[in-house]
This record gives sequence, C-alpha cells and structure tokens, in this order.
Amino acid sequence: MRVKLIMFILKHYLKFDKTQPFISVTAILAFLGVGVGVMVLLVTMSIMNGMMKEFENKLFIMNYPLTIFSVSSNGLTPELLHFLEKKFSHLKFSPYMQTQAIIRMNAEIYPVVVYGVDLKKEKEINKVLQESRTQTFNDTFSIVAGETFYYSLGLEKHEKLMLIFTDLAPTGLALTPKMKKFSVEGTFNSGLKNYDNSIIYTSFDAIKAIRGARKTLYEGFHVFSNNPMKDKELLINALLEYEQKTGKSVYADVQGWWEQNGNFFSAMELEKRALFLVLMLIILMASLNIISSLLMVVMNRRKEIALLISLGASKKDVKKIFFRLGAVIGVSGILFGVIGAFFIMWILKTFNIISIPIDVYGVSKLPIELLWTDLLWTIVGACFIVCLSSYYPAKKASQIDVLQVLRNE
Repeated sequence: MRVKLIMFILKHYLKFDKTQPFISVTAILAFLGVGVGVMVLLVTMSIMNGMMKEFENKLFIMNYPLTIFSVSSNGLTPELLHFLEKKFSHLKFSPYMQTQAIIRMNAEIYPVVVYGVDLKKEKEINKVLQESRTQTFNDTFSIVAGETFYYSLGLEKHEKLMLIFTDLAPTGLALTPKMKKFSVEGTFNSGLKNYDNSIIYTSFDAIKAIRGARKTLYEGFHVFSNNPMKDKELLINALLEYEQKTGKSVYADVQGWWEQNGNFFSAMELEKRALFLVLMLIILMASLNIISSLLMVVMNRRKEIALLISLGASKKDVKKIFFRLGAVIGVSGILFGVIGAFFIMWILKTFNIISIPIDVYGVSKLPIELLWTDLLWTIVGACFIVCLSSYYPAKKASQIDVLQVLRNE
C-alpha cells in the first residue's frame, strides 16, 4: 500500500504545476542540464578515443609491434634469425640493415634513413609496403621511396638518384664520403609526410656493397605479433636460450611499440582523465538545479508533507518520495544524454560535418570511438552525483516539524 502511495504522490509531483510554473521549469532545466552534460562528456570521450586510436595506427606505420635490435657493432646473425623463426612460428620476422645518407638534387640536400630489407618479408609486416606496387628489387642498387618525396623532386620511374653515405672511403689524399647512384623502383604512401620524406628502402646487397662487408649482419629484426606484450618476454627468453645453446653472446634487446612512444600515450591518457573530471563538473553544476528544484517543492508542499505524516506516513516514506523525485529527474536526464550522444556520434560518423586537415591528422573527418568502459564510468559517475543531489532535499523534507506547520498553515 505504501509503495502505491509513494508512486501516486511521485507522479503528482512530476506533473507540470501551473500554479507554481517556476518550480517545474527549474526541474526541466535540471533534466536538460544533466542530459547535456552527459552528452558532451560521452561525445568528447569518443573523439578523444578516436584520435588516440588514429595516432596509434599512424605510429604503427613507423613502429612495429616488436623490434629486436643490436646494442653493439657486432650486429645480429642470420643463424639467430633462423632460430627465432623456427621457435616462434606464430610470429613474422623481417631482418633489416640501417644506414644514413644524403640525397643531393636541384642544389638542395635531403637527409634520409636507408633501410636494407628483404622486400618480401617486409611487405608481410609493413602495411605501407603492402600497399606499394613494388614486388621486388630488380637491381642491386634500386630503391623504394616515399610518394611525397618522389613527386616533390619531380622524379620518374627508374630515374637515378645520387645518394651520399656517411661511410667514408679512403683515397690517395683523404677520406671521402661514399657516393652511389640508385634507380627509383617504386613508391609507397604512408599518409605521413615526415615518414615519406625521410625513409628509403633498398636491398641487403646494396647496403653490404656500400659498407664493403662480406658477411651478412643485421641491425635488427622487425617482428609482427598479435600479442606483443606477452611475446616480448618470450623473445627475451629465446635470446638467452640461443646463447646457452650456441655459446655465442647475443648483444640485443627487445623493444615494444608502447615503449617507443610511452610518454606520448601517457600524456594522452592523462589529458583524457583530466578532461573527464572537468566535464563531470558540468553534470555536478547541473545537479545543483535538482537540489534547488526539490527544495522549492519541499517548501511549497510543506502542508501536504505535514498532512501525510499526520495521517500515518513515516518520515522514511517522505524521504523516499523526494529522493525518488530527484532520481527520476536525474536518471531521465542521463538517459536523454546517452541517447543524444549516440545520435550525435552517428551524425559525425555518417556525415562529414567537421573537416580536419588530412595532412596534419591523417584523416579528413573526426574519428569516433566510444569505449564501453567510458560509457559505464560516465553513467556511474552521473548517477552518483544525482543521488547525492537528491539526498539533501529528501532529508530536509523528512525533518519538517508537523505541529508547527499545521499550527501556522
């Protein structure tokens, strides 16, 4: 019976009061405030997540899930590569050699990093090269360059480029940099200007010829893994196992993509958390309208509350009525905000309303991705604020002095 009474009074108080319209308007503003706060918070978090995911994808272009690299001038041997490939069949390995060079053209110089790779293996783990039409190096001294770099120099296919290497060649009088002409075999397009302008791929034989080396020694191995954090430990143990089996020291380390860009992602995560707390204050400010609205209802309904208590309703029942009144206003605002946020995100995904420069961010429209954890924390946080805002007016309603109200009113 009490539950029915509470629900009946609750419905009555939720109706628009024509005699006191300001109270109802305040309740509507509280509803809209909470809803807009939740909406803004969810849309902002989804944009932040989308940008973080986009930056992560772009960083994967320049960084591999795992990289095994030599920490000495001795390099890594093909025997170690075969051992790792045999032991970890679920991983993909691509060995590389690395050196620096300068390209001189049109009275300008362009510093580049030259990677010697097995193009077939590299294409298996490098998304940028996968999309390149170049399948193999037809000549020892041929290169694959960035598309942006290629067109900025006005090059043509198979055109020769002079590369000046930091390796020095002895002559009769002094040491001079090594210079060699390379033909442009093809191009790749990463979507990142700096990457396209500074990276060049060539064959192992070309790097060996520049260095005058007879043995094949790698600077490291690029590794593709679906679970790099777990596989990193396995690879470190495998390097130790190889040392024990062969008796040869391996001066190498394993680095994950998250370690190469740890500071960047830590800063992004900190910014996201700070933004979450700041935007949660919008909901807190909106909840003040719930407090003021309920307090006005309590002041306006003092006589009714006193009559309810005198007719047998307990103070606990009165507290429940006003607590549920605030909860209904707040929770309905939260639901409105969640639905509105999903609608806005659908609009942003479907229509190109907000355009951003593709050469800066790599995408032409806002990336949207809402994590379920963010949705859950937003709803939990908003519900907590709403409950906290509803408790004080409900408590004040239950503390009304019945005798004094009935005597005076």
